[in-house]
Order: sequence, then structure tokens, then C-alpha cells
Amino acid sequence: MPEDKMKASLEIGHVLFIDIVGYSKLLIEEQGERLNQLTQIVLATSRVRESPDERLVTLPTGDGMALVFRHSVEEPARCALEIAEALRKHPELPVRMGIHSGPVSEVTDVSGRSNIAGAGINIAQRVMDCGDTGHILLSQHVADDLMPLRQWAPRLRDLGDCEVKHGIRLHLVNLRGAAG
Repeated sequence: MPEDKMKASLEIGHVLFIDIVGYSKLLIEEQGERLNQLTQIVLATSRVRESPDERLVTLPTGDGMALVFRHSVEEPARCALEIAEALRKHPELPVRMGIHSGPVSEVTDVSGRSNIAGAGINIAQRVMDCGDTGHILLSQHVADDLMPLRQWAPRLRDLGDCEVKHGIRLHLVNLRGAAG
């Protein structure tokens, strides 16, 4: 029966994974400052501000965060572009981002709070791990969903494969901030 309940709770999450590049090399005080700065930028985005609680889950990850949108694959892409635009004013905050859509499920974490987990989040992190400061990388799956849409196609640039944890190969696409 628990297995049936687990299957019933699986859904597709559209995950934006964000981290601060070089975070572990910062002084403890700088880590807190940079993470607070990133949090304020993310919370100020229209996608986060306007998203109803049941349509967006935010997960702290230590040196960044994961945002799990539940409505559309366009939501994390729009949010990432808005964050990238805000970061132009903060060169001291090197950030990279990865986006993937995949299965997620609600779980109860060690503190007894509701949380979310699954391959969708894990793969979004692996996608992000392939990038450098300033990159917004997409899994091929997300790029395939965005490519047929006029506003997204000119912003997508194929990067090829990247080998990630456990020898898995992901095909990646770069999302550029401006068309052309």
C-alpha cells in the first residue's frame, strides 16, 4: 500500500536549481551575506512573488536553492532570466543555474516538515553542475519543450553532452538572456 501511495504522489516538477559559484572558498561571514543576497534577489522575482504556495516549492540547498514550479516549463526559464538580469547589478555574486523537468514527490523530511524530492531535482542539479558562472543550462528535455515556442527558440544554443555523477551523460542547451 505505501508503494501505491508513493506512485500516486509523483508529479512532474519544473525545477530551477541555483548555486553560488565558489561558495565554499568564501569566509563564513561572506557565505551568509552572499546567500542572503541571492535569497533577496530570488524572492523579488515576479515568478516567485506571484506564485501561489501550492504551485511553487522552495528548497534551501546550502549554497543556493531549488525552486520547483508545478505549472509550466516556462516558469523556471522566465524566473532564471529575471534572476540573471538582477545579478547584472551584483558582479560579486557569481551564480549558475540549471533547469530540468522530471518526477518529484512530496516527502516528510528529517525535521518532520513537508518537503519535495525526486529525480527531477537531482537531474536539475547535475545540469547546473555542468555550468560556469552566469550560465543558465537546460536539459534537452526542457529545451525540447521550449523550442517550438517563438519567444524561446532564438535563446537556445545546443552545447552537446556533459558527463555527470555516476557516468550519466546529459545533453545540455544554454539559455541566453537575449534573443539573437
